[in-house]
Amino acid sequence: MAFWDILEQYNINTALVMENGNSLSYKELLDISDKIGLCFERRCLVFSICSNCAESVAGYLGFLRHRIVPLLLPEQTTSELLERLLQTYRPSYIFFPKKHDLSICGNIVWSGESYILLKLNFQQDYKLADELAVLLTTSGSTGSPKLVRQSVKNIEANTGSIVEYLHITEKDRAITTLPMSYTYGLSIIQTHLAQGAAIILTEASLLEKRFWNLFKEQCATTFGGVPYTYEILKKLNFKRMELPSLRYITQAGGKLSKELSKEFSEICKYKGIEMIVMYGQTEATARMSYLPWKFAQSKAGSIGIAVPNGHFWLADENGKAIEEPEMTGELIYCGENVTLGYAQNCADLAKEDENHGELQTGDMAKRDADGFYYIVGRKKRFLKIFGNRVNMDEVENMLKQEGFDCACTGVDDQMNIYVTDATLLEKVATFIRDHTSINRNGFKVCFIEKIPRNEAGKIIYSRLKLYDEND
Repeated sequence: MAFWDILEQYNINTALVMENGNSLSYKELLDISDKIGLCFERRCLVFSICSNCAESVAGYLGFLRHRIVPLLLPEQTTSELLERLLQTYRPSYIFFPKKHDLSICGNIVWSGESYILLKLNFQQDYKLADELAVLLTTSGSTGSPKLVRQSVKNIEANTGSIVEYLHITEKDRAITTLPMSYTYGLSIIQTHLAQGAAIILTEASLLEKRFWNLFKEQCATTFGGVPYTYEILKKLNFKRMELPSLRYITQAGGKLSKELSKEFSEICKYKGIEMIVMYGQTEATARMSYLPWKFAQSKAGSIGIAVPNGHFWLADENGKAIEEPEMTGELIYCGENVTLGYAQNCADLAKEDENHGELQTGDMAKRDADGFYYIVGRKKRFLKIFGNRVNMDEVENMLKQEGFDCACTGVDDQMNIYVTDATLLEKVATFIRDHTSINRNGFKVCFIEKIPRNEAGKIIYSRLKLYDEND
């Protein structure tokens, strides 16, 4: 049975803690979840506009427990994208916060303190695959209806792996730092619920005093962050923070620089907590690797080893396995958490497993002699500049290590480097000229007021490409 079917075993435990200090036990949470779940007439598709609040979590559990398939969407979803998704997938219901006037026609079938479940007028003339459990947008989505199809087996397998290597127990209290609609944020919620642990729900950012007040008041034991989170923590002087309840922190959602990884591992050692660097993709449910804490300093910059019951290998340009250490190839992952595949319309929701447990990650990586993996860039983040292959991720990382806030895009023979300080354009150009072999005519340094990022802090390169086209 899936973990959400047996949560009654934790009935007396605290499940959710809200910003106002109120809490819900597992029994109280499941009562709300099942009331929502019983509103559905049959197995169908529901759009869920997520927030880090109790009814959003309750709705999600209600969907899973009653075999309803949710598409999880962030609160920041634009009306244009929502309308495109509605017309593409024709869901039977939509679950959304009352504070949002979505101007969608339908009948209210459930209303809580902060959320509404609306029955829509679409006819479900398409089939849902029996194993389909959850739909998520791809991490790079900015307006595409392309979704990742996750199965019950995927979620169960990855939840079990993460619980095992993080040693999550019912004594843990995780505080939300990421959106629930984002695969990393969702996995934190799921792994803690699966163990009967508590989740402290907040929409506050790490830059707000109320986040840290809540953290201390509720004795949070863990939180997760993307690389941008760790850049913020550095500015906040994380080393000097008094957080006695903190047991460990995690990092995923993009590559953390070797320097920042080493710096934070030293801070965590000093503070007596653990830092676990991880690697994952929505297409693998959540996590594919982790770096055990004891190797945090000696293997800084590494994504570590495959999660329990998972396996990595590297493929050369011909798709053959690379056996030698320190050789670069595409990272391939195998495991039960590899999702079913993509959907681009409602007809695709009937598809069975297309990946068969193997994922071509699109990341270029190398493996050291000890079996630890290192990401060196994206397969599609390479340019040819006057015949020379240039890894834009490497260029970005070099500049960030020098303190430049930047992002790189481009096409062959023209790389654009965007920086957020107009006074540094020539300094960046000089640095690239002096520290790389990139031809000066092959790149341009441009000013941008702010690097566009999504709700998880990842750079939205597709928006930068719009600037490229307008140059």
